[in-house]
Amino acid sequence: MSRKVDSVKDINDSKETWRLAVRIMDVWSVVNNKGIEHLEMIVMGSLGDRIQVLIRHDHLLKWKEVFKENMTCIINNGSVYNNDFQWKVCDHSKKIVFLGGTTMKAIKLQNIPPKGCFFKDFGEILQGKCKTDRLEVSNAWSGSKLLINEDIPEIQDFMSKLPTNEQKEKPTQSAKSLSNWSGGSQYSPVERFVHNAKCMSLSQFCKIKHETLCVTVATTLKFDVSKYGWFYYGCTRCSSKALNPEKAYECSCGQNVEQPIPRYKIEIYVSNGESKYRFVFWDSECAAILGMTAEFMHNSMVENGEDDPMVYPDLSYVVMLNIVFCVFFQLQNLYEYHIFKC
Repeated sequence: MSRKVDSVKDINDSKETWRLAVRIMDVWSVVNNKGIEHLEMIVMGSLGDRIQVLIRHDHLLKWKEVFKENMTCIINNGSVYNNDFQWKVCDHSKKIVFLGGTTMKAIKLQNIPPKGCFFKDFGEILQGKCKTDRLEVSNAWSGSKLLINEDIPEIQDFMSKLPTNEQKEKPTQSAKSLSNWSGGSQYSPVERFVHNAKCMSLSQFCKIKHETLCVTVATTLKFDVSKYGWFYYGCTRCSSKALNPEKAYECSCGQNVEQPIPRYKIEIYVSNGESKYRFVFWDSECAAILGMTAEFMHNSMVENGEDDPMVYPDLSYVVMLNIVFCVFFQLQNLYEYHIFKC
């Protein structure tokens, strides 16, 4: 299941799993007054839309000698923020920041022109129909360019879907009774889901001080791209991680594993009102939501020519869903919440 590339114009902060086919229009190094260096560049898609990219100091050595002006490539994964550069050299309202999980593959793309010029009527400039916080005119070897902002309706649409106020309703008596169920052993699906779990809102999570199993309702926002990717190799019977995915071994569960298989581990930001947390979805929960195993998903991508394990599959259909979660909070990581079931 090969993923299509995204349009540069469509980039917003709703996800980190962007896949871009671009040309590097310009790349330069910046050193601040403390001697710390970072990299910036302008990339352009096939439709001529451009966006500014930031590669921070901690990722500089990995990328500094890789990106060359005028090269074309496929870039996967990156955080998206408001374009707050002091000098804005393109009209996009967002910028991309490289992550530990960002990947790049150099490839010849004939559909992206080497140059892109944009024209604006001088009458509009004289009328003040331009942005004063932009580098409106920039000199180039072959001419001058005027860059104009465009509205991005996708951002407004995304914001309109977020809840304005977190619901303050207390758990119903039936929910409380189910959470403290001590009757017979025949549980209904709802009873099994909330058994021994506390009903909590996301806003209450910051008050948790010990290992806790709780039930909450939240909306999935976007994936948190990890430098380890969206899956790991594990046992064919249980979900234990294989130490070496290329070697056969005997798992602690007693299974003789000839070839470890891919298993899901996906981190997703969820929200309710103003509260936002990162939830970790493990293999069985992901397979139940997606309707396919990680092994099938991975093999499908490889069959379609995508062999980079850092490239995320198209999982957009599990974003912006309202889900009831049973969450396990662990002490050793105060910021990580593991999905027990959902």
